[in-house]
Amino acid sequence: QVQLVESGGGSVQAGGSLKLSCTASGYTFTSCDMAWYRPAQGKHREYVSSISSYGSDINADSVKGRFTIPRDNDNDTLFLQMNSLKTEDTAVYYCAACRRSGEYMFWGQGTQVTVSS
Repeated sequence: QVQLVESGGGSVQAGGSLKLSCTASGYTFTSCDMAWYRPAQGKHREYVSSISSYGSDINADSVKGRFTIPRDNDNDTLFLQMNSLKTEDTAVYYCAACRRSGEYMFWGQGTQVTVSS
């Protein structure tokens, strides 16, 4: 059974940093692309960042230059390093794994990030 467990969320002031973790189990970690999403007004989920199984990463324009998405293949863990946080980054962040036909097959339960001014 595939499980994705996020952690690392919390409250921080604008300009601060947080590092989210997503620990995966139940599948071969290195075989799948992974991503972070968050809810957005008018959308079910907003794409934040993704990283391929071989380490190529892409970031949404809204977080480019502020967020990075490293993965630790030895420990089956995905990260989201968030710097220079803004109040508009406040959201529940979801980890996703294994993209098939453009959609991710597996999702975590989410971790709350709150950025205050």
